[in-house]
Amino acid sequence: MCPYNDRPAPTASPTPEAIVQQEGAQLDFSGAMSYGDYLQLDQVLTAQRPLSPAHDEMLFIVQHQTSELWMKLMLHELRAAVAAVSEDRMPQAFKVMARVSRIMEQLVHAWDVLATMTPPEYTQVRPFLGPSSGFQSFQYRCIEFTLGNKNAAMLKPHEHHPERLAMVRAAFEAPSLYDQAIRRLAAAGLPVPAESLDRDWTQPYVAKEAVRQAWLTVYRRPDAHWDLYQLAEKLVDIEDSFRLWRFRHVTTVERVIGFKRGTGGTGGVSYLRKMLDVVLFPELWSLRTEL
Repeated sequence: MCPYNDRPAPTASPTPEAIVQQEGAQLDFSGAMSYGDYLQLDQVLTAQRPLSPAHDEMLFIVQHQTSELWMKLMLHELRAAVAAVSEDRMPQAFKVMARVSRIMEQLVHAWDVLATMTPPEYTQVRPFLGPSSGFQSFQYRCIEFTLGNKNAAMLKPHEHHPERLAMVRAAFEAPSLYDQAIRRLAAAGLPVPAESLDRDWTQPYVAKEAVRQAWLTVYRRPDAHWDLYQLAEKLVDIEDSFRLWRFRHVTTVERVIGFKRGTGGTGGVSYLRKMLDVVLFPELWSLRTEL
């Protein structure tokens, strides 16, 4: 007798139609909070209000609104990262910093969609934008300040809105994520100059040779300074992603408007290209030549 004859016959898998019918019988959500209620979709999906007759304005609005939502999440995670690093909660810091890098990847790809808007299509929309400008994105400015790119002139675009100005100013006056990372170096017993630990946080960070040497010690003995080594690499991941985000912004703007001045009289591509030269965590990049 074949030993396999005693095996039970295989049960036939339910058809897709049967699965849908079975699930449909359970779809009674009366009296419960709905998916749309939880996400407040009535407010979210009615927030797109084109001002022009142009078909492509919907793309322009949705791209910028979704980017602002991603930036809201990024700020949420960056603030958590700053707090975790300052309190020496490194596992939590690594988790949220990795998430920040992934959010930036989403923002990079968002430019791919906007890049499908051609110059003639944007020209139909532009007159309806008035003096509004990306310089007025208070969330983006908070991100830049939290990452250490401090510039007092960037407070001015928010002066017309006291609540937003207060939010941007708080990020401007607080230690950046990198400032907190340098404090971790000192807390670990590595030699860090006093002026890097207690300085005017509203000033742009200036690279210090002593700080570079401290990070070099970490990179030359990663096993002895594993948390600091991981922290440094998470910072490099963030700046790497941030550079890509900026670069895609520049190339998309150049593709859509060329070298015209931006709305609100801003420099457009010329200004954005200058921002590509900004280095947020300078010692973490310069030390690589020596390793």
